[in-house]
Amino acid sequence: MASSAHRNGGVPRGALKAQPSGSNVRQSSFKSRLPPSSSPGSVVRRSSPASLGGYGGGSFKDQNGVPGRVRVAIRLRPRNAEEMSADADFADCVELQPELKRLKLRKNNWDADTYEFDEVLTEYASQKRVYEVVAKPVVESVLDGYNGTVMAYGQTGTGKTFTLGRLGDEDTADRGIMVRSMEDIFANVSPNTDLITVSYLQLYMEYIQDLLDPSNDNIPIVEDPKTGDVSLPGATLVEINGQQSFLELLRIGEAHRIAANTKLNTESSRSHAILMVHVKRSVTEGEDAPSIDNGSSSHFIKPSRPLVRKSKLVIVDLAGSERIHKSGSEGHMLEEAKSINLSLSALGKCINALAENSSHVPVRDSKLTRLLRDSFGGTARTSLVVTIGPSPRHRGETTSTILFGQRAMKVENMLKIKEEFDYKSLSRKLEIQVDKLVAENERLQKDFEDEVEKINLEAQNRISEVERNFADALEKERLKCQMEYMESIKELEEKMVSNQRKHNRDGFFDDKHIEEGLGLSVEEASEIKRQLNDEISRRKALEEDVNNLKSRLAQCLQPRENGGGEILRLYKDLEDEVCEKKKLEEEVIMLRSQLLQMTLDTDQPRYLDRGAYRDSFNGLNSLTSQDQNPHYRSNGNRQKASAATLSEQVGLQRILSLLESDDANVRIHAVKVVANLAAEEVNQERIVEAGGLTSLLMLLRRYEDETVRRVAAGAVANLAMNEANQELIMVQGGISLLSMTAANAEDPQTLRMVAGAIANLCGNDKLQQKLRTEGGIRALLGTVRCGHPDVLSQVARGIANFAKCESRLATQGIRTGRSFLIEDGALPWIVHNANDEAAPIRRHIELALCHLAQHEVNAKDMVSGGALWELVRISRDCSREDIRNLARKTLNSSHTFRAELRRLRVEY
Repeated sequence: MASSAHRNGGVPRGALKAQPSGSNVRQSSFKSRLPPSSSPGSVVRRSSPASLGGYGGGSFKDQNGVPGRVRVAIRLRPRNAEEMSADADFADCVELQPELKRLKLRKNNWDADTYEFDEVLTEYASQKRVYEVVAKPVVESVLDGYNGTVMAYGQTGTGKTFTLGRLGDEDTADRGIMVRSMEDIFANVSPNTDLITVSYLQLYMEYIQDLLDPSNDNIPIVEDPKTGDVSLPGATLVEINGQQSFLELLRIGEAHRIAANTKLNTESSRSHAILMVHVKRSVTEGEDAPSIDNGSSSHFIKPSRPLVRKSKLVIVDLAGSERIHKSGSEGHMLEEAKSINLSLSALGKCINALAENSSHVPVRDSKLTRLLRDSFGGTARTSLVVTIGPSPRHRGETTSTILFGQRAMKVENMLKIKEEFDYKSLSRKLEIQVDKLVAENERLQKDFEDEVEKINLEAQNRISEVERNFADALEKERLKCQMEYMESIKELEEKMVSNQRKHNRDGFFDDKHIEEGLGLSVEEASEIKRQLNDEISRRKALEEDVNNLKSRLAQCLQPRENGGGEILRLYKDLEDEVCEKKKLEEEVIMLRSQLLQMTLDTDQPRYLDRGAYRDSFNGLNSLTSQDQNPHYRSNGNRQKASAATLSEQVGLQRILSLLESDDANVRIHAVKVVANLAAEEVNQERIVEAGGLTSLLMLLRRYEDETVRRVAAGAVANLAMNEANQELIMVQGGISLLSMTAANAEDPQTLRMVAGAIANLCGNDKLQQKLRTEGGIRALLGTVRCGHPDVLSQVARGIANFAKCESRLATQGIRTGRSFLIEDGALPWIVHNANDEAAPIRRHIELALCHLAQHEVNAKDMVSGGALWELVRISRDCSREDIRNLARKTLNSSHTFRAELRRLRVEY
């Protein structure tokens, strides 16, 4: 009985040494093409049409993905010495027609089945040809940023490890796909900007073991819940920078891989080997974009930015399938064979499900299928080489292997590039630019300061000069005025002297003479006298008023000086009273918290039995005092625990009965306790069964107290999170009451509770029509009048839920016609807030726009309402990749959007 052992990497796997193929050798790849027509009368079993997306020479840069079918090549192993002697009297059961990409499997001497593959490799095909046909297109795609998988499948001893893992130490022509793939990768990457890392693993007995670190023998599989990507965070990841270091890693891994001697193969692999090569390349955005004719440009075209493309090449050497009676496995080797066959069977089931477009693909039946979920039906470019033997003794195994390859050809993947902004490179460039700009700014600042100083100096000189000139001119004008004044006085004196001489008087003049001397008429002189008397009388009156005001001011100041000390003393006493009041309030809060703790720590139900309503009110008062204390408000878990404890002690029915109490304080405390209980899912069913939902809706209908309405709306919102309660809320007229509350309330917190309740109801497919009929959408939009961010966030969430349900119903054919949101006038608000600064609002609005745009009936309204531009922005600038992809898919699928963008010459 053969026993398991570790394989030495230097020992060859079998006699798959190929002979030169002569003129039959030609360069080929798995490009899409129509297969040659079969000859009449031949039985041809074909996979899906060859016109499916293949490995064409085009550059696939579309972020929405490119279809690519799994490519399958079949390779025939030459006869070994045992088969030549044992099957000397029998012809080979396999006949190859490589020029027609066909294979015939003989049933007997006169009947055979014919199969077509993407490539048919004879026993003389060289290792170089096998690599160029099977793996080279995948490696080129990996260098372009796509994930790729190369896998070998077949019966044990048919040359899978020779095809993939041969190192070529004795003869370089024998190098397998692993070695040749890394040679091409190193030839096309830059060691300065690109990074290559390698992991080498084996799947043995459903345990993932690290071939580079044997002590790490149970590596978990981690799946990203958002993207579905599979990763192995516990695996050894080695950075390599040359072919020699990679060969050393392969030798280490092959030395640790488990192999055994069986009847079918002297060195049979007992595990699946998985080589993962991670490639990280730096590129520049837009370097592959087509040139723009005539120099025309669009404001939507962004400048190039550095990007990082992360791709992964997975090379899988599957353990060979075997039948126990042929391999002679016993004991532990028998368990190994069972594990291998189970994992290969799980892989076959997944491929069958994908080939038949089944709604369920059992990827979790085996760790092998979980590791390969991206290779079959995922986003990786996949090539499969199927190895078979020529011996008629293994016709059954050969047939099942060929059928496996035929089914795999029907699986289609959606290829996608994974690009990320190279923030480090961009940061370095920006730092250099910032340094240059800072230096330039400092130089300009210095020049500016020098120029300002020069201008200030010139301005000061000019001001000094103007001041001097002005002073000189003013002095000249003053002297001139003085001279003119003196001359006027002199003239008047001379005139007076002449008048005296004329009348011969000794210095006495009556009014008449003065009037004549001044040259005034009698009327003018009288008017001047009258005005002079009026001015004198006014002056005396004003002097008397001023004296009265001074006396009154003195009288007012005298009591203030006497009573100033008394006023200060009163102010001081008032401040002391305020401080004492604050201290007493703090003590009251501490005493209430201690009382609540003592109530919770001591279980005395007899006090509740003697005075249920009185004790209920005390318990409620203790609980709601926590809401008024910031210390307790920050501890939500303790509030819920207190509410639950109070519910157990008092009873839920009694608490609900207090909702109808005439005492406003009791009613407020009771509704707060119910709201806290409704926040826990385990209590919601009890509250509804006890009639709590009906009581809460009655509070919304009957009471106008803002606190009652706010807390009651919050409790209804908590209950509306349960789908079973949503229909009850609608049946009991809850949406009408919420709409009425939204119309009458002004408090932002009340509006937030109402909007949250309506938003929860918007997520139910069954309630769409009734929700809209009873005014729920208009009520939700009406709450935005307060402008509070929390209210706007709830409104955006409700619109996103409603749009998603509408899209789902329209896809299922249940609903037709324009969206209710558009008919109720929600589109302008959606467009206005699509680029809101608050991330929750913006994310919900972007999702709502994408769901609305998925149906052509809404496209015309969205174009006229300006939503098309927001969709274009979302497809480019949205921070979430799934929303960006959804927006691009929507733009591509809508004829109206595409026509409008073509008309405006906008690239998207």
